[in-house]
Amino acid sequence: MSSLYEEINAPLASDIPIRRVTINVNGEARTANVEPRLLLAHLLRQGFKLTGTHSGCDTTSCGACTVLFDGRPIKSCTMFAVQADGHDVQTVEGLASASELHPLQEGFKQEHALQCGFCTPGMMMAAKALLEENLNPTEDEIRWALSGNLCRCTGYQNIVKAVLWAAEKMRAELN
Repeated sequence: MSSLYEEINAPLASDIPIRRVTINVNGEARTANVEPRLLLAHLLRQGFKLTGTHSGCDTTSCGACTVLFDGRPIKSCTMFAVQADGHDVQTVEGLASASELHPLQEGFKQEHALQCGFCTPGMMMAAKALLEENLNPTEDEIRWALSGNLCRCTGYQNIVKAVLWAAEKMRAELN
């Protein structure tokens, strides 16, 4: 039996409908042959080996699979990979540069905003979308922006503090 995705040059079974998709992932065009039923989260993790995108529920309940799709946070466990064809997707792997962490990553470290780390990538991506629109969010605005992401470890307070820390650093970098 064939897997749901195949490398671009891999042989394919003739009885399985396959679509070739090209997705701009973290600034790089990535192409794969996929079955129409393949979820974006699975293509990112298994096909493109970007394992920061976690699958926790496959029902949009937990938010661990949150990525930015054309700049907006989406839960990649309920989007088909074929729907992302021709679009921009940013995962947590795309946050840091080669030489430094993104302020959100620094904030999570500084404010002890993670324990097991399973929810962290989705939290960071949802927070990034918020900070791209509002660099001076209130605690309530942060909690609302993260309301679709569940954390079973931290109690959220340090996550909110981490986002506030990142916002302050990003504002300072603008000046």
